[in-house]
Amino acid sequence: MRLSEGLQLRVKDLDFAHGAVIVREGKGGKDRVVMVPQSLVPGLRAQLHEARLLWQRDQAAGRGGVFMPDALDRKYPRAGSSWTWFWVFPQAEHSTDPRSGVVRRHHLYDQTFQRAFKRAVAAAGITKPATPHTLRHAFATHVLQAGYDIRTVQELLGHADVATTMIYTHVLKVGRGGVRSPLDSLALT
Repeated sequence: MRLSEGLQLRVKDLDFAHGAVIVREGKGGKDRVVMVPQSLVPGLRAQLHEARLLWQRDQAAGRGGVFMPDALDRKYPRAGSSWTWFWVFPQAEHSTDPRSGVVRRHHLYDQTFQRAFKRAVAAAGITKPATPHTLRHAFATHVLQAGYDIRTVQELLGHADVATTMIYTHVLKVGRGGVRSPLDSLALT
């Protein structure tokens, strides 16, 4: 997922029974389904537990709403206060919507996550430059190296044009998974 897609996940978008996440309104306004690695399920469940505690506190204080897309907000005026529409990754503090003046909980801000990611990279001792988008590139690279076809990767990444996805095929041409040098096949005696 793109960073913004992950941060804007709602509780209803996680489907643990099918091991899937529904990415709503991704780039280009399209929805898509991506897999949930089983190794992340315990962490996601713990995150949902923490988010639910925050949601319950908001409900008790009469501040239970989150932003809803315009048409849905008109059709289901109370949906923004329901648990299913709450953010998986809510911001710690409330914010005031500059357009409406409504005080409510927003999802985690991109910059908040990026700063935390930068601290985690440093704490892990990683010296190569890395951003959250690096994880997206790594995912695409590993899926291709595992032998999945380019169209599957295109669909998972939400690329409208396969040419965008083709950028990741460079890893198949060199290195361990790519063309080998003939020198490596010579028996040195």
